[in-house]
Amino acid sequence: MINFHYETDFQLDNEKRFSNWIIQLVRSEEKEAGTINYIFCDDTYLHKINVNYLDHDTLTDIISFDYSNGSLIEGDIFISIERVKENATEFEVAFENELKRVMAHGILHYCGYTDKTVKDREIMRQKEEEKMVLFDSKKI
Repeated sequence: MINFHYETDFQLDNEKRFSNWIIQLVRSEEKEAGTINYIFCDDTYLHKINVNYLDHDTLTDIISFDYSNGSLIEGDIFISIERVKENATEFEVAFENELKRVMAHGILHYCGYTDKTVKDREIMRQKEEEKMVLFDSKKI
């Protein structure tokens, strides 16, 4: 089950479509979608989580807590809408595309992908692009 929670003014236009996309994304990695919570928030909200739980005093666009067990993908994904907007402007991409990239990024971590090395980041970026294309697929 994919759940969406809002701690800021932002709201997804079509939760059902996003939910179907996330389920398809997980299946495309030969995994099963369990309970995945997306919590959309602002910088202040996410910064507090970063400091309190990860001991990082920095702003970030996403923090994910992975509760997956084997091939069952579960977790809480916190996304700062402020960071996503700023990143979209900085990278000169549409806000919705950057949002989809970040949403996919959290799931890809749960599927075992990392972004610690240059090579890992290249693979992660390729996977993000691949999964973003699924959103526009007729299967969703």
